[in-house]
Amino acid sequence: MEKDDPQHSGSLRDTAADNNSTEHPAEEDSYSPLPAASEQEHSGGLSEQELNESIESICNSKAEEFHMLGYEQVTGSDIWDCVSDKYLKSGIPPLHRVINDILSLKTTQFMNWMTMSIYKDRPF
Repeated sequence: MEKDDPQHSGSLRDTAADNNSTEHPAEEDSYSPLPAASEQEHSGGLSEQELNESIESICNSKAEEFHMLGYEQVTGSDIWDCVSDKYLKSGIPPLHRVINDILSLKTTQFMNWMTMSIYKDRPF
């Protein structure tokens, strides 16, 4: 690809700028993983609503996994609260990290978080 190609001028720079964006807007969901902002298209073509729905679906899937392991009362909201608790100080990380944190959550980590939440008087 040549730099003077009119079809491709600036496309790599535009794509790189989009991919480097770590800000992901969200809806006002009870366990929305993303900070509130205006509705925009993100790299990969997902809107904030689609991102929230995807993350909510992943949290619900993890809750179903916990149900199969005998933790019947766990909800997708509980999963998000547990995972997002560590983002309170540092802020929301890139999307791939959020997804990894949800999918790699173990029951022992969740139960430890729940126990600590009780001691801190945080509802879970």
